[in-house]
Amino acid sequence: MTNSIHTMNDSHLSLRIELAYIEPLIWRRVIVPTSITLPRLSEVMLASMGWQNYHLHEFTIEGVRYGVPDPDGFDVAMNPVDEAGVSLTEVLGEAREFSYLYDFGDDWKHRVVLEGSQAADLPPHASACVAGECACPPENVGGPPGYMSFLEALVDPANDMHLEYTHWIGSSFDTEAFDVSAANERVQGVGMYKGA
Repeated sequence: MTNSIHTMNDSHLSLRIELAYIEPLIWRRVIVPTSITLPRLSEVMLASMGWQNYHLHEFTIEGVRYGVPDPDGFDVAMNPVDEAGVSLTEVLGEAREFSYLYDFGDDWKHRVVLEGSQAADLPPHASACVAGECACPPENVGGPPGYMSFLEALVDPANDMHLEYTHWIGSSFDTEAFDVSAANERVQGVGMYKGA
């Protein structure tokens, strides 16, 4: 791999996405086009993990925050740089790692590592999920601490929250379950109706 992302000739990038503060590690590997924009990358990452894209998100790359600014203009100083139309390669510079925050209430922090560039057997603007491990936590479970409490309650019928969580999740929850084909199908569906 060359020193600068801007000199790479290959059409796609390999990114490893890791969910912070959870063990065993929940991770995904996605292949994305070098031209991918931050909004589209967010959609791909969420689809690969299993998140539903119900909440706001924010990237921090080279110390700069990118996301969707508050449309009402409140607290302008706290607003991130508008991610619309910004490509990953445009802002990555020499960085090989950046962070991604999903759901400002639950605070799901993701570590994203650029593994390299490659020629991929994919259409020029297509993305894919090619590997990963462990199930994504449910939406709105309360972030890492809430997720740990959720797991404890599920396995302990004496826990005050056992019945509530069992009804809420609707079925058994296997922390080790990960279906790469299903994740890839979700990823490949990103942008299908948006002129990807």
